[in-house]
Amino acid sequence: MAQNKIVSFIPNTITLLNALSGCLSITFAFTGNLTAAGFFILLAAVFDFFDGMAARLLKVSSAIGKELDSLADDISFGVAPSAIAFVLVSQALNPDGTALSQLPVCTMVLCLVPFIMAAFSALRLAKFNLDERQTDKFIGLPTPANAMVWASMPFILKYNADGLFANYVIVPQVLIPLALVMSFLLVCELPLFSLKFKTWGFRGNQIRYIFLAISLVLIILMQFAAIPAIILIYVLMSVFAFKADK
Repeated sequence: MAQNKIVSFIPNTITLLNALSGCLSITFAFTGNLTAAGFFILLAAVFDFFDGMAARLLKVSSAIGKELDSLADDISFGVAPSAIAFVLVSQALNPDGTALSQLPVCTMVLCLVPFIMAAFSALRLAKFNLDERQTDKFIGLPTPANAMVWASMPFILKYNADGLFANYVIVPQVLIPLALVMSFLLVCELPLFSLKFKTWGFRGNQIRYIFLAISLVLIILMQFAAIPAIILIYVLMSVFAFKADK
């Protein structure tokens, strides 16, 4: 009996590690170590993948696990990426490091815009828990997909500093509108294909295999700069795929 209780807590423990990783990401973001902040979002994504797998393998899914997973995801894939975006925008608009409260109101508001993503991520996760349509597809951009875009940016700045993304994308004129667009995508009624494979055959999984192949090529060619491009391709492929089905 005691062993069964221990086994049942394994998935929730992994989920808590997801939440802990998100907290560490936020901490590193606010202390200026954006690379570490991005790393802990990526680590949170690993834990997010394995908690569900563990629950299915051990057959210990529970209502509390579902709620805990959403709370952890909002920390790691809602607040943490918003913190990275906030720091990136603030560094560009406020290079002198003036206290936020002492900035002009307009500048302060622009710096805080990225946190809209945290609020919309919470809304997206709440909708997901109640939406019975999202069993074999997503309605709206999954929070981890949005988080990967922002987690990649510190690595792009560090390892792809001379590339297109570092010079022309990671600037306030792009980051602020991007935060608003991503917030909209999180909660909009846009159907997106799931990467869950029910079978391994190519038939019925064409779009998944094609997407994974394109993603692999882009990662080889573009390294970390490939991640935002991959998310964009994911959205576009979903739009075309679901329009073709109509």
